[in-house]
Amino acid sequence: MSDAIIDAVRDFNRFYTRFLGLLNKAYLDTPFTLTDARVLFEIGSHDGVSASTLTRELQLDAAYLSRILKRFRGEGLIETKRDPDDQRSQVILATEKGLAQFRELGTRSSAQIAEHFDELATSEQQAVVGAMQTIRSHLDPAAPSSPAIIRAHRPGDIGWIVQSQARAYTEEYGWDSRFEALVADVASKFLANFDPALEYCWIAERNGINVGSILIANGGDGVAKLRLLYVDKSVRGLGLGKTLVEECIRFARSRGYRRVSLWTNDVLHAARAIYIKAGFRLVSEERHQMFGRGENGQTWVLDL
Repeated sequence: MSDAIIDAVRDFNRFYTRFLGLLNKAYLDTPFTLTDARVLFEIGSHDGVSASTLTRELQLDAAYLSRILKRFRGEGLIETKRDPDDQRSQVILATEKGLAQFRELGTRSSAQIAEHFDELATSEQQAVVGAMQTIRSHLDPAAPSSPAIIRAHRPGDIGWIVQSQARAYTEEYGWDSRFEALVADVASKFLANFDPALEYCWIAERNGINVGSILIANGGDGVAKLRLLYVDKSVRGLGLGKTLVEECIRFARSRGYRRVSLWTNDVLHAARAIYIKAGFRLVSEERHQMFGRGENGQTWVLDL
């Protein structure tokens, strides 16, 4: 490893410990040190935890942890009881006073983070969290990943759809700005003519970051148009594309549509595989150069 990388990591570590106030003697303006807060957090988060578990999970010296627990017991923050799974051992629990302090630490920590993040635009907040996830995934590959949630679109989401798709397809397929113009046109018409009784937009989100999207627009004559399916490369392989398409089909059926139609390009192999598996059939195709290079456009339909 180069000295430059080591220096960069050290510089970031100094910044981040200062940013969170981790070196302050009074963490979050409380009587606790950072280590105290971590111990109380672990105890408050569990319905009974052993000292050996705390030592292992927090990587603390057993004697050091023992002194902290003794002080917590003297302050009425914790109590112990027999371990129901092992009568020879005891587990540590937070008292009502301890739980109140645990909740206060959580409130103060959330307020501290919000104070810094409220100064950032939504896209900047997402970029920071995304960078954190990147660091975690590279340095701790075994860390559990949070599942994605599927929700309705909110203000700002449609703009994100245009930005993310334009960037992704330019980078992956070399399409030019005319593709971004097409996505922007589809997205703007969806918003301008949005009919919640017959139309819907789904956003896939993980850890507060948008990672996928799809929408249904009313094409008239009982036909629903499936538009703008997108799954970020960071979550591909998790089945999100399939889930989003299934949501569209369920919605179209529930609203009485007789058919779902979509237009795509044959180079988008992953998306086409999802459509085929869902029962769509190819009804027409044509060569075009709409995005700066020759492609094969295709229209697929699903009879409901």
